Amino acid sequence: MNLSAPVPVLRIFDEAKARTFYLDWLGFTVDWEHRFEEGLPLYLQVSRDGCRLHLSEHHGDATPGARLRIDCDDIDSFAADLKKRPYIFARPGAPEKMPWGTREITLTDPFGNRLTFSSPSA
Repeated sequence: MNLSAPVPVLRIFDEAKARTFYLDWLGFTVDWEHRFEEGLPLYLQVSRDGCRLHLSEHHGDATPGARLRIDCDDIDSFAADLKKRPYIFARPGAPEKMPWGTREITLTDPFGNRLTFSSPSA
């Protein structure tokens, strides 16, 4: 038996804001999306490289304010990529060197979920 990486479910409240943050700014793409019928909550999977996230408008799926750690092989390239696509609600600085040997950028989505992107220190 082999276990694979978990796929976190993050609570969202506004489809347009979620798409702006995750797709337009962070560069994720939509793999699939689902609604039981028109006008009901959205559930979708987004991914970028090997990172997959589920975003859900369903009230029982997740609690807002989650925190994720996402490994990133080149945090400097990731930071440069973010600067190419400005986002009106956030302007992250350079990656911060942490005492435990990583360099990190933490971003907060429009729903209070915090995503920490982390690379080993050089």
